[in-house]
Amino acid sequence: MNAAVLVLLALGLSGAEGRCFFNRTEEHCVCYNLSQESVSSIIQCLPASDVEFWGGELERYVAFPISDLDASAIEMLGSLVIRKIIFGDLLVPEVLLARVLRLFSYTQVQELVFKRCIFKGRGNWDEMAGRDLPIQSLHFHNVMSAPLTGREWDFSSLSSWLETLRELAVTGSHVTSLPCGIGRVFRALRSLDVAQNSLGDESLLPAFCEGAFPQLQVLSLQRNNLTSYHSVCKSVQLLRELRHLDLSQNKLMADPSSSCHWPASLQILNLSNAGLGEVLTPLPPSLEVLDMSCNHLRAVDISLSSLKKLFLSQNMLQAAPSIRSCPMLDTLHLDNNSITELPWDEVKLLGHLRDVAAAGNPYNCSCSGAGGLQALAGMGLLGQDWPQDYMCHSPPRYRGRLVKDVPVSVLQCNGAAVIAPVCVALTLLGVAGA
Repeated sequence: MNAAVLVLLALGLSGAEGRCFFNRTEEHCVCYNLSQESVSSIIQCLPASDVEFWGGELERYVAFPISDLDASAIEMLGSLVIRKIIFGDLLVPEVLLARVLRLFSYTQVQELVFKRCIFKGRGNWDEMAGRDLPIQSLHFHNVMSAPLTGREWDFSSLSSWLETLRELAVTGSHVTSLPCGIGRVFRALRSLDVAQNSLGDESLLPAFCEGAFPQLQVLSLQRNNLTSYHSVCKSVQLLRELRHLDLSQNKLMADPSSSCHWPASLQILNLSNAGLGEVLTPLPPSLEVLDMSCNHLRAVDISLSSLKKLFLSQNMLQAAPSIRSCPMLDTLHLDNNSITELPWDEVKLLGHLRDVAAAGNPYNCSCSGAGGLQALAGMGLLGQDWPQDYMCHSPPRYRGRLVKDVPVSVLQCNGAAVIAPVCVALTLLGVAGA
């Protein structure tokens, strides 16, 4: 059995006969319920760049013979084009994983993904000490394993590899804490996704301690158990390279007696669907993108000179926010609020504005209301929802009509402005005739 098949078998085996299906056009191969007798099916996956293994348990292969490879086997592994491997619905003995993972050091696999897997027991990672792996992206979704606390020594054995890892995602896996010592191992990590877990306010400060995740730029804390806006702010203060923070789908509240300074590098902040009734302060001073959609905001007053994109859809806004204090704004989304008219006079002053989305609001189709929207559409700013999702709510004669169909000519909208000059002209003619 050649070394390439050995690697695939070592983690792709399960207890039932199965098959692999190779899509040559997409260079993608999916294997289901493979057994050792399915070698011929596995071999067809060797030209694939992406390979998936689904279903089964690997306990019976704990004693699978995996020894050091000779030069020809190493050359064979290095010639494979496989870049991404996904394992799903597997019971994985950690002792087997520890023994097999070192084989990946001879491959070109860059991304490793585990979905709906159970990691059983505890492996011996000593053989990984000082060993580098080409894997740059590691993802775990909906997995079960031993708690991370107390496993600092295991991570230390893997440090030669983990110090070079660029992306890490542990999502939907009931994580309650990230020990400080583990964070210090990930020296080169740029993106950390721990969404859909059970992280609370008290667990964040030790997770992002001094020296942890020093190069982190993107952090997702979406859908955890976070409640304090200021606690989160203080917890990430030491992440000096942080640019993108996602706090969506938490239930955040402000503490008026607290203050905090966000990392000066922070440019993108997602506070959507966070149960907010007001804009929490302070906001990061260098912010370029702010998403506060799907909240309970009734009014917004934001002054950020660097802000480029503002998302406020699905709130309870009675009026569009003033944008005079956001001179760099190029995107403004206000869909599905209670706005009756857009501030056309302000919009005209912002030369950078390129994308305005404001569908699903109860518009007052008076001349100024309808005229402003029609002017925005004429400039190409209202996007694909125009005109079908822009409807009149008032006055009664236009209720239910599309805003685009409301007449806004000078004669119809400002009769006085036309009648007055006519009256003056007639008066002058009368005087001249006399």
